[in-house]
Amino acid sequence: MAIPKKVIERITTQMKKYQGIIADAKDRDISESDTVVIIADMLADVLGYKKYVEITTEFAIRGTFVDLSVRVGDTIRFLIEVKAVGGTLKDSHVKQAVDYGANQGAEWIILTNGIEWHIYKIQFRQPIDKTLIYEFDFLKASPRDPQIIDCLGNLSREGFTQSSMASFSLKQQATNRFSLAAIVLSTPMLQALKKELKRISPAIKVDDVFLKGVLQNEVLKREVVDSADAKHVAEFLKRAYKASNKPKAAVDTAAKPILPENDKIVPILSEAKA
Repeated sequence: MAIPKKVIERITTQMKKYQGIIADAKDRDISESDTVVIIADMLADVLGYKKYVEITTEFAIRGTFVDLSVRVGDTIRFLIEVKAVGGTLKDSHVKQAVDYGANQGAEWIILTNGIEWHIYKIQFRQPIDKTLIYEFDFLKASPRDPQIIDCLGNLSREGFTQSSMASFSLKQQATNRFSLAAIVLSTPMLQALKKELKRISPAIKVDDVFLKGVLQNEVLKREVVDSADAKHVAEFLKRAYKASNKPKAAVDTAAKPILPENDKIVPILSEAKA
């Protein structure tokens, strides 16, 4: 869904305003509770939610409280766990946020300290898992960056739908550094590289093992080729290439399981940073 022009203008204008506010808050080293106040204001001013109707602080979940909940009508759109501005976001904070979402049945979770923003999609399966869909540095981000606009536009009051968030999620997963690295190391890309090398010099003879070794050890960063995320993405690509070689009818049939009747797309990649 195209993001309305008025939403884009609001995001760009308000981001500039809040970049100054967050920078000042960092300099003053404000507390977690004060950071929550700023984030609540951002939900209203940047994303367009009704401050006293759709934004709830200290939202109760099974005897504990998540910092912020965004609810439109009877539907919780996402939960936000906030830490003190400038503080380090830790794995334990991620688990805390995911536990809140899982207990409430909320599919989308945001973890932030005002500067770092991490958007997660919860995978409701056994065991409960999560996928990091997108992350950005609020102070360094350009208010006109298309990816920032895409992210905040889909999270906005006007732009948020389950289908739009699912599309945003798949796009981010398919184009993150782990996926792109896996594609570069895939057999079709290695074959294309060998053809280009032949064009440069017909006498050049290299095999896939040699090319893959150079790419892994000298071209790509180690984390994108030698990690759990990279291995999961490589397996996904194997399945995707295999499916693409099947007749169209077979591909359509194979694709159906990732589109449940409830319009929620099941994540097909492992957790990977954008």
